Amino acid sequence: MQENFEINAVSRNDQGKGASRRLRREGMVPGIIYGGGEDPEMFATRHNELIQHLDHEAFYSHILTVKVDGKAQKVVLKDLQRHPSKPFVTHVDLLRVAAGDRIKMHVPLHFLNEATAPGVKAGGQISHTVTDVEVICEAKDLPEYIEVDLGALNVGDIIHLTELKLPQGVALVALSHGDPAEHDSAVVSIHAPRGGGSDEAGEEGEVTE
Repeated sequence: MQENFEINAVSRNDQGKGASRRLRREGMVPGIIYGGGEDPEMFATRHNELIQHLDHEAFYSHILTVKVDGKAQKVVLKDLQRHPSKPFVTHVDLLRVAAGDRIKMHVPLHFLNEATAPGVKAGGQISHTVTDVEVICEAKDLPEYIEVDLGALNVGDIIHLTELKLPQGVALVALSHGDPAEHDSAVVSIHAPRGGGSDEAGEEGEVTE
């Protein structure tokens, strides 16, 4: 993990919609920290600083540091609420974590060698069925992303969940219940272009007199 995200925040005791609206008018985002065997803690952080963090993909699948009144805690982002029509974050939920805690998080997939895949060079089209997966692991093992290499895929080839190369200590939630084969969904595939009939087939179908 290369990124090091730090959220600076202040504690707050006021509750209710009125208090939250007042914070937002002041350029602050209300939030809550919970879990870790401790009481929930309400806080507020500056909207502009939070938005800068949210521009980084890794922020969503990373162990973060939040400093509330100078006290540092390790957390992960569990929920983010946005205004339905304006580019504003309205609330943020953080979950306390320790290195050995087992957590579930959604992690993005990074697709490699798409342009050079044999199937693409042959005219095939890539279809992404999923772009992120939910993993379960200890907090210290949480990956920022999982790579999916398409470098050897031909037309008609499919990469399934069971074929993903996961870091040590990381498992897929979808495959952790029952028979993995029953939940082995497709991740990405290369298929022939729709309506791509060959000229040779058309000539063979012609009727000559």
